[in-house]
Amino acid sequence: MGAGKTTALRAVADAGLETTEVDELMEAELGMPIRRAFEELGEEGFRAREAEVVGELLERADGGAIALGGGSVLSERVRAALARHVVVWLEVSAEDAWRRIEGTQRPLARTFEDVQRLFAVREPVYEELADAIVMAADTGVVSRALPAILALRELPAGTSLLWAVSDSGEYPVMVGEKLLGRWWPLDGRRFCVTDTDVAGLYAERLEPLEARVEVEPGEQAKTLAEAERVLRELTEAGMLRSDHVAALGGGVVGDLAGFCAHTYQRGVPVVQVPTTVVAQVDSAYGGKTGVDLPQGKNYVGAYHQPAGVLADVATLRSLPGEELAAGWVEVVKTGLLAGGRLWDEVLAAGPPAGVPDEERRRIVLACARFKCAVVAADERDSGARQTLNLGHTVGHAIEAATGYRRYRHGEAVGLGLLAALSLSDAGELRATVRGLLADAGLPLVLDGSVDPDAVLASIQRDKKRTAAGVTFVLLAEPGAPRPGQIVDPDRVERAVRELYE
Repeated sequence: MGAGKTTALRAVADAGLETTEVDELMEAELGMPIRRAFEELGEEGFRAREAEVVGELLERADGGAIALGGGSVLSERVRAALARHVVVWLEVSAEDAWRRIEGTQRPLARTFEDVQRLFAVREPVYEELADAIVMAADTGVVSRALPAILALRELPAGTSLLWAVSDSGEYPVMVGEKLLGRWWPLDGRRFCVTDTDVAGLYAERLEPLEARVEVEPGEQAKTLAEAERVLRELTEAGMLRSDHVAALGGGVVGDLAGFCAHTYQRGVPVVQVPTTVVAQVDSAYGGKTGVDLPQGKNYVGAYHQPAGVLADVATLRSLPGEELAAGWVEVVKTGLLAGGRLWDEVLAAGPPAGVPDEERRRIVLACARFKCAVVAADERDSGARQTLNLGHTVGHAIEAATGYRRYRHGEAVGLGLLAALSLSDAGELRATVRGLLADAGLPLVLDGSVDPDAVLASIQRDKKRTAAGVTFVLLAEPGAPRPGQIVDPDRVERAVRELYE
């Protein structure tokens, strides 16, 4: 309730689809307003009649759009009938829902505490049923998301849509299997930036391409010199401002291609097509793009929200085991930040190589949803988004101190997580995370050839350093990150040197 289903239904009707609103249907069937029906039948009696009416409607419906009541999905018959439909969840916070319905005397929501109670019961059901999750940012969001919602009918079973929203833009995120070549979010000519490893595997699935620019795999490609080369090749290939970039690959390609798209002729759209765990659960979303300098990671960059993201989890099967394991660190980090069900799911998943495909798809979607929600609240890193830096202050320092060659990004961040949890005095949680890293075959200590003084010097050059000093994200328990924490330098040194033990 309060999510804007009635307004959304009007937008769907304007697009030419037949529409049905369940609340109106129930009032017609019962011959009385919903509020009075609850008074006369009680909640149990109303739900029984609702299950009959809505269940039959869904079982015979073929096309069009139906706006369900907020509690309709509590019926087993209704949930079963929804299996043959595209289910769209208009996601709204309890606070926003209450703000919209306060004073309307809803039968089950007379106070904010009532709304919170309903959310606790219903939200897990909505998550399980939804094929599309649309952040109910404003009254026009469904109109803008509708083409992507309708596209779900033609995509492989199990594909999920997340409609991401931020201050500077919104875009569709598709998560599923065998998506490449099945759908594309933009019209117009596309120019692909990819790396030499990924190009041979997947570039043909993005055809038609006007041109393809390839870079060498690895962090070494994220330089200003390589960005200039990519921009020159796009120019020579005839790219126009009306065209767009397809970023096909992992986080390095996504960052580099996004940065080039932002700067090419003062900005062209980019569609992110992530093919690694790091990119699918984190870096493809939120619009951070950039390249490295020898002094620090991502020192040059810009915010450039994508025009769409296609996360085809089938591409993860082609990753070497060590790449899959390193990428899984971002899943662990996200679980730590989110806490609750996602952290429990990360703990239950076990080593990444053994995670079933369907479970992997659900985790990718959950991580993407968490990341997009954080970006929606704080696109430009002024508050909540800083929490995503958990483990990265020390992790990035390790990468910079070793010339971006000794450790994969995820391996360095894994060590950074251990340091962050030491600084958080979270010994038991650190032991749990250390066990997860060990099970995945990831490094638990720094190589003796890595100079600890070089790591500490790199920490002091962290790009998020303030006049007060380097800030850290600390976390004593899952779901409770504390960004912007200044830590005594002696404690930081001890946490880094502990990584050698």
